[in-house]
Amino acid sequence: MDETTVQLLCPECAKDWQVSPGELPESTATFHCPNCHASRRTAEFMRTDRDLQTLKQLG
Repeated sequence: MDETTVQLLCPECAKDWQVSPGELPESTATFHCPNCHASRRTAEFMRTDRDLQTLKQLG
């Protein structure tokens, strides 16, 4: 079975990457971009609404 991932996109530096939802904090918690260290709510890094829903369900 394939592991589920969500796609992230930094609103500051435009870095994009994928990660397992279990490796991220809750959607309302502060998350830091590993590239530029921008700090925002995790939800703001989700590339699509579907990624956000996946995070909320599996995170």
